[in-house]
Amino acid sequence: MADHDSFQLTTQPIPTLVRKIAVPASVGYFFHTMYNVVDTYFGGLISTQALASLSLSLPVFFIIIAMGTGIATGATALIGNALGAGDRDGARLLAVQGISFGVLTAIFLTALSVYISPFLFGVLGASGEYLAMAVTYMNTIFLGTVFFMLVYMLNAILNALGETRPFRNFLIAGFLMNIVLDPWFIYGGLGLPALGLVGVALATVLIQLVGCVYLGFRVYRTGLVSGKAVRDIFPKPGPFKEIARQGFPASFNMLTVGLGIFVITYFVSFFGKEAVAAYGIAMRVEQIVLIPTIGLNIATLTLVAQNNGAGLFNRVQEAMGTALRYGGIIMTFGTIGVFALARPWMAFFTDDGKVIEIGATYLRIDALVLYAYVLLFVHVAAMQGIKRPMFALWIGFYRQLIAPGVVFYVLTCSLDFGLLGIWWGIFAITWSAAVFTLFYVRRALGRVMQAVPKEAY
Repeated sequence: MADHDSFQLTTQPIPTLVRKIAVPASVGYFFHTMYNVVDTYFGGLISTQALASLSLSLPVFFIIIAMGTGIATGATALIGNALGAGDRDGARLLAVQGISFGVLTAIFLTALSVYISPFLFGVLGASGEYLAMAVTYMNTIFLGTVFFMLVYMLNAILNALGETRPFRNFLIAGFLMNIVLDPWFIYGGLGLPALGLVGVALATVLIQLVGCVYLGFRVYRTGLVSGKAVRDIFPKPGPFKEIARQGFPASFNMLTVGLGIFVITYFVSFFGKEAVAAYGIAMRVEQIVLIPTIGLNIATLTLVAQNNGAGLFNRVQEAMGTALRYGGIIMTFGTIGVFALARPWMAFFTDDGKVIEIGATYLRIDALVLYAYVLLFVHVAAMQGIKRPMFALWIGFYRQLIAPGVVFYVLTCSLDFGLLGIWWGIFAITWSAAVFTLFYVRRALGRVMQAVPKEAY
């Protein structure tokens, strides 16, 4: 990608740029979510216990997702700011060092996750065959941690340039591959033995490897990671420190999401395997509806980073406002669709009547929370784009750990509201975090703009 391509992110109309970045990203993440839907569907065909094992694995799997997404977010912010400031050499160095940082992080995560996952599953109430199934599934996933991390870091480089189409292409291809590989690996054939739930994990690892090759080629074509730049692959204290300072708060923020799922699953597990399975399915539905917010989040991060680097603070505000408007329109339809079709959504994944009823109740309440996620994601992305990632961490601690631990305990254990206490607790916690974030970030951006010369507008 030539230099003028990234320069256009500071000159073209903001609404046009938001659509150019967000739409391919949203399409890609739709197929990523459909990928997970395929896993859930075939897991349900194996057994309810296999489906529950997939749901149980989400909090542990999220350790990889959190670290990869967070470090990638930090790298995108740093590379985007460098490009916006016209420092392409600095952007090249950050891109290569980000890849190196991601690989080393993956090695550490693999060792840590294999060690702690049996304990975490035990805390969530798994034992016997249920525990063995979840551990075997996750141990197979852990073998591909390096591939997951490389995919995140390569995509971070492309996102900084506003190029979201390659990742979209990979996610579409990965979805189609998964439709073929899941049943083949689960049931066997063509010389391959039946692997059961392990086959689902093995298919995922193989697809991530394919993604590394494809995205690596696309990144090479941008010129940010050339043969000359690869010589900088060995860790350097300066760039590593920058990436860690920007990326780890974002990673820990994402990790709080995983821990939050862990906390919710912990309280939900009091009500049986059916409740855990229902929550896992409902989470898939929520992910489908929230897909456009991922595209808006990436667009906000990219545009805020580059325009902040260029000192164009009026465009920073416009990018955030445009993303919020688009999000409001989309989530209006999302709220109606989830509320009205809660039972059909659940029935698509399972024919267990109890699981359907529990999940449908959650989805009807969750439908009223959807725009709160838009407010949270867009404002947090804006703060990361101006290289102020710590706010995301603090609001994550509140929304995912502190408030849920207190609210869920009071509503389920003290006041005996049962599962409804958890569902309405999620509603109250998410909206309180969204409203606080709205006022805090607007005030923080106002102070940033007051500190710069008026000609920067």
